[in-house]
Amino acid sequence: AAAGGGWWAYHRQEAAALPNFVVHSNGRLELNRLDVASLYPGRVERVRVAEGDAVKPGDVLVELSSAQSSGQLAAAQAATLRATELVQRARAGVQQAQQTVARADAEIAAYRQQQKVAKLELDNAKQMRREDLVSASELAKRQADFDRAVASVKAAQAARAEAQAAVAQGQAAVAEAEAGVKQAQAQADTAASADADMAIRSPLTARVEYRLVEPGTVIGAGSRVISLLDPADVSMNVFLPNATVGGLRVGDEARLVLDGIDAVFPAQVSFIASEAQFTPKAVETADEREKLVFRVKLKVPADVAQRYDRLLKGGMTGDGYVRRDSSQAWPLALEVRLP
Repeated sequence: AAAGGGWWAYHRQEAAALPNFVVHSNGRLELNRLDVASLYPGRVERVRVAEGDAVKPGDVLVELSSAQSSGQLAAAQAATLRATELVQRARAGVQQAQQTVARADAEIAAYRQQQKVAKLELDNAKQMRREDLVSASELAKRQADFDRAVASVKAAQAARAEAQAAVAQGQAAVAEAEAGVKQAQAQADTAASADADMAIRSPLTARVEYRLVEPGTVIGAGSRVISLLDPADVSMNVFLPNATVGGLRVGDEARLVLDGIDAVFPAQVSFIASEAQFTPKAVETADEREKLVFRVKLKVPADVAQRYDRLLKGGMTGDGYVRRDSSQAWPLALEVRLP
């Protein structure tokens, strides 16, 4: 019996012993924390989540009083409508001026035709006067008719130039009014965005850690309102001696064993500090002679972290194991074994 007990104890010790290609250190589980803040100042009207609630992207966390922002939005929308009406009026003025130009063109054509006729009659009267076939008064009448036709053409041309100036002025008014519409629409969009931001929403799938405000609280711009934990971003920081860090690379496989949970979680080296630091007092290294250690971050895969989001909690203690030689198989005790 004594021999059997000794054999069993020996093999238990051998199984628990780590091979030289696996290094480990203790640490605490950490969940990435995100503090959601308000973009604008205001009074908290309602807090729609409780601590521990699961939220999805777009879920409303906190509602601020939106009376002021709603009023600004209504005023900006009214200004946009007024600017749009100014554009329509300016376009109507341009159309009217263009019609005036068209009428002036028609009048110019008609008066030029009359001028041609008057010129022919004047030339004919001059010829007949040289032959003493018409009186001097008849020649003067034909001259007056021609002069009136020339004056009518000039008057029509002046009217056309005035109408063209009105068209140009109207087009400038249209451009100015359209710019006013764009400015008013931009103000309306800004006001709409500010009004929408009165409802503070979750940026990701997460779990509520703390409610930092309560209904009735007056907050300033940038004030934190809700603290969220990202269940997909779970990691443990371990501190490894200088002699063991040299062969490690970001992406190397790792394992996490948490106190109180009979399981082995997969992990991956996601960060290795570029500078060494002195051993923190909370870390117990295997060799106390080595005082300088490197911080190594072991991150649990997102799908595993999300599957056990209610089991994995920030602050849980445990051990992190890193395999320095990827060609070696993990010891049986460190093979992945999920709850």
